[in-house]
Amino acid sequence: MSALKILVIPGSLRSGSLNAKLAAVAAHELAQAGAEVSRISLSDFPLPIYDGDLQAKSGVPKNAVNLKRMIGAHHGVLIVTPEYNSSVPPLVKNTIDWVSRVQDPHEVRGQVFRDRVFAIAAASGGRLGGSRALAALRLILSACQATVIPNQLALSFAEHAYDDMDHLKHPADIEAMQAMVRQLIDLSQRMM
Repeated sequence: MSALKILVIPGSLRSGSLNAKLAAVAAHELAQAGAEVSRISLSDFPLPIYDGDLQAKSGVPKNAVNLKRMIGAHHGVLIVTPEYNSSVPPLVKNTIDWVSRVQDPHEVRGQVFRDRVFAIAAASGGRLGGSRALAALRLILSACQATVIPNQLALSFAEHAYDDMDHLKHPADIEAMQAMVRQLIDLSQRMM
């Protein structure tokens, strides 16, 4: 059997992002649990704001096709999203909008979402830990017919959640991370 491959996508490009930091911790935990992990930056896949007229005129951008194929090369995906105004940021939503429109030969549009397992996490400086963004992201991915695992991680007060080695320091956060990682790996292995 081939190695289980998990893709980790931070939904923030900001320098010092709490979500990019959480994505790095999650990638480490996934690797420790035996997965082959790839962590990417959406800055490597810049996309215009989704516009149906643009798609009709120019087709789906090459970066959307490349990102769809990157997702397709993995058995599971973890998206770590910031929360903007109680929802997902435009970067995350726009990326999903474009990727959902890629259709390679011999597949239906959006098949990449149906054929793998997704996990979601968020980090926030606030008390809710990005939980409203996670609810919105779960809804968006479900509309794409993705399997989104029940366990998720909403990291509250994220700027104070790490020790000096950049590991999660609070037992509840560690437990939530481990539960999410275990469930993502278990369900991804079943779909291999």
